[in-house]
Amino acid sequence: MLNRRLFLSGAASTLLLRADAPVRAITKGPKHHWFGYYDKLEFDPTGRYILSNQVDFEHRSPQAGDEIQIGMIDLQDNDRWVELGKSHAWNWQQGCMLQWLPGSRDEVIWNDRMDGQFVSHIRNVRTGKTRTLPGPVYSISPNAKWAVSPDFRRLNQMRPGYGYAGVPDPFESDLAPENAGIWRMDLKTGKQNLLFSFADAVKVPNLHSPWEPTAKHWFNHLLHSPDGDRFIFLHRWRGPKQGAGFGTRMFTVNGSGKDLFVLDPHGGTSHFIWRDSTHVLAWAKHPSHGEKFYLYQDKTEFVEVVGKEVMTLNGHCTYLPGNKWILNDTYPQKELQSLYLYEAATGRRVPLGEFPSAPPYRGEFRCDLHPRFSPDGKKIAIDSAHGGTGRQIYLVDISGVA
Repeated sequence: MLNRRLFLSGAASTLLLRADAPVRAITKGPKHHWFGYYDKLEFDPTGRYILSNQVDFEHRSPQAGDEIQIGMIDLQDNDRWVELGKSHAWNWQQGCMLQWLPGSRDEVIWNDRMDGQFVSHIRNVRTGKTRTLPGPVYSISPNAKWAVSPDFRRLNQMRPGYGYAGVPDPFESDLAPENAGIWRMDLKTGKQNLLFSFADAVKVPNLHSPWEPTAKHWFNHLLHSPDGDRFIFLHRWRGPKQGAGFGTRMFTVNGSGKDLFVLDPHGGTSHFIWRDSTHVLAWAKHPSHGEKFYLYQDKTEFVEVVGKEVMTLNGHCTYLPGNKWILNDTYPQKELQSLYLYEAATGRRVPLGEFPSAPPYRGEFRCDLHPRFSPDGKKIAIDSAHGGTGRQIYLVDISGVA
């Protein structure tokens, strides 16, 4: 049991309570386990199986020869580890893009490196049948027919912790190449095409935070809308003005790479999630309230602040099924990471726990909670190193709250 505090915030009063939330580790050492990003399907549709990466070291960048194991945890069989495969294309923040194919109880997909290129594998967890596609994936369409991916070669150089080692960027000296960017891949045939290039992005004016001529450009964080008609991506750049940081703007675009729209032009978009197929919740910097969570309406100028007084820190946000609750976490504050729910209609914040996070879990090697929910919205899986055995996966029961 985890001793936690419930913080219920209304318009006129604040109530501080104490309660116990059921939390248990579902992986254990000596090897380290984690899933990665918060916007991928970790639970199978039945809620019985949870996907996981496994590795035997921490606290350094992955090298080309470093291999991780891919598996799933059977929650109905004493958290039994079921081996599925391996990968040589991975990072600490997002693993190898391991995820269930949307709508499938049997098939998972993950990225790998073979013969000097990044690929992806689709494996049937029941039969073991596996097929390999000629490109990597990032975000899968809701109908599981196609995927989009950024240039992981360039990403590894520009944002360590998000790209993959082992394949050099052939356009390293080109600030905004025409032959690289965001690819679309048919998950049945493996056919790939370049949807949107770095050169295309540079052609779109940026009035609020213009880049310098010597800035280098890349893409990150792609995510399909719930109906699959559009997807988000972040256009980022680094020049002398940014130093070690970067500039950002958020685009939405359709599945053909057309009908492009700059949803957030103000330069501060971070974590985001689709609430529905026309609205996006994102941590961003807007002239109205500075750095806050905002709800954007796609292809319009409409934007409103969310949780102004109680969702005050950047985090990995998702909506639980039904959109009544927002699930979120925080980066370490006084070496504690907070996990909480926010009730959209009332403005109540319900913390679910605080998890110690001390150095050396910082920077590229940090272990964010990255909360992911079960299909019924009653359980949450998190990555955490608070247990003293390195990063492991924990299950939090929120059936008594949400």
